[in-house]
Amino acid sequence: MNDRDIRLVFAERFLRNAKRLQKKYRHIQDAIRELTEQLKRGETPGERIQGIAYVVFKVRIRNTDAGKGKRGGYRVIYYVKTEDRIVLLTIYAKSEQTDISSENIQRIIEETPGNLPD
Repeated sequence: MNDRDIRLVFAERFLRNAKRLQKKYRHIQDAIRELTEQLKRGETPGERIQGIAYVVFKVRIRNTDAGKGKRGGYRVIYYVKTEDRIVLLTIYAKSEQTDISSENIQRIIEETPGNLPD
């Protein structure tokens, strides 16, 4: 169990994409909730993305609405700003977008006000 409070921040792009995806996939909030619970427990699921100056992870999440597992589900990109602050940068459906470039992730971090390293 984690003895510190981890603060989750949702970037504008994440919120916008989640809202758009929710129109098509009713249970996306359940999938997001499972991930946020893991993050609040201090876990860092997913794979670290190389080639970025920040500590950024990409995690696969199941899409129960599409009947797909993690492989064909959603992708969430999140940034570990500090040991007690995580920024969820973006979410997308694997069926709609195959991948996201390191340059695009870097741009999302830089355009997210107040979420840059101190």
